[in-house]
Amino acid sequence: MDTIIATPSAAHAGRIERVTAAVRATIARHRMPGMSLAVTGPDGLIFAAGFGQADLAAGVPATAATQYLWFSLTKIATATAAMRLVDLGRLDLHQPVGEVISACSTRGGASPTVRQLLNHTAGFANPIPVRWVRPAADPAPDPRAFLASLLARHGRPKYEVGGAARYSNLGYLVLAEVIAEAAGRPFVEVVADEVLRPLRMDRTGFTHPGTPDAAVGYVRAPRLAAPVLRRLLPEGVVGPRVGRHTSLHPFLVNGPGYGGLVGDVRDAARLAAMHLGDGILDGTRILTPETARLMRTITAPGKPFDVGLGWFRKPTARNTMAVEHLGAGGGFFNAMRIDPDLHLGIVAMANTTSAWDHATLFDEIAGLDWHRDG
Repeated sequence: MDTIIATPSAAHAGRIERVTAAVRATIARHRMPGMSLAVTGPDGLIFAAGFGQADLAAGVPATAATQYLWFSLTKIATATAAMRLVDLGRLDLHQPVGEVISACSTRGGASPTVRQLLNHTAGFANPIPVRWVRPAADPAPDPRAFLASLLARHGRPKYEVGGAARYSNLGYLVLAEVIAEAAGRPFVEVVADEVLRPLRMDRTGFTHPGTPDAAVGYVRAPRLAAPVLRRLLPEGVVGPRVGRHTSLHPFLVNGPGYGGLVGDVRDAARLAAMHLGDGILDGTRILTPETARLMRTITAPGKPFDVGLGWFRKPTARNTMAVEHLGAGGGFFNAMRIDPDLHLGIVAMANTTSAWDHATLFDEIAGLDWHRDG
């Protein structure tokens, strides 16, 4: 196990021993190949480590530096970029999206607003993104053309605009194009310029690293399921069997705004730390305090989550100010939580397609009182 302890203490040693046992139990219970985990405060990293295997066939262990496809954890970076532009006066939360993207106007002439894209109340459907990926070596589709092809089929809101929050990847693809239009440059450049580089998230981006540090994604399924996977996914994505897992060759997500980042838990923890710090980390301010707090204020009840501006919370999660986001897709299942009351953020990234019980693991980690020395 490769471990980084940013603030060593005897108390932390005991906590890390308990975290290690809890993570290993989670991996065993859910039969996962590997996981990387980071714990952070508002001032930066407290602890990060890897467990299990990043690559089963090659025997490469997961470490704190292992890089994973973020999938929908990317939405927190997308939402942060949007709110950064709001703070800079470049984007208006109340602007109708149809003024920017004509295909988003409803039959009645109205359209959702930027705010409604952020909190998933824009009414968009959530088409299954199974084929929204490509082998890592293939060129990316033009994001505007990719979005246009989706809006040709799903451009009219399926649900009431401004009604209950209904999670939509498509809504965040629209948001990415709105961000690009507001900034006058490609979405991936906006995220890099306004979020990643200022936060020194140097190991995260929208390209695949192509190095041994990259985790291999796995699907645990019977051998007979492999041909089905090959039909579902684009050619060149499905790899060989490794034990009871089908591996996935390196791939990237089309439409970066909803899930395209690739990086490690240490960088993800820096994003979480900035939000815990009300918009600032290491003296670099990304968001105003009011904006950072607004993002984690839950205002849109919905299914399966109640939503703020990016962050969400399960309706059953009462008596907490903690908010989180998941990032799941073929080969990977990730989670990020920040708890302002505890001044604590937790990020876990795992190279498994199956959902695993992140809530129980995070609750156990959060209960260890990381800011007490004794």
